[in-house]
Amino acid sequence: MSKTVLAAECPECAADVGLDADARVSEIVECVECRSELEIESVDPPTLVRAPEVEEDWGE
Repeated sequence: MSKTVLAAECPECAADVGLDADARVSEIVECVECRSELEIESVDPPTLVRAPEVEEDWGE
């Protein structure tokens, strides 16, 4: 089990979001305050952005 050692600011509500020590770029995490899905953009320094919306693939 990973231990939370990093924190980044939620771009939606500015709350601190804890990140695991082994967090990786592009990993999806959830803000515990506003429940937004966030993507880890960088781990040094820890930076979060809104996760991209999953769109329906119509095979086009």
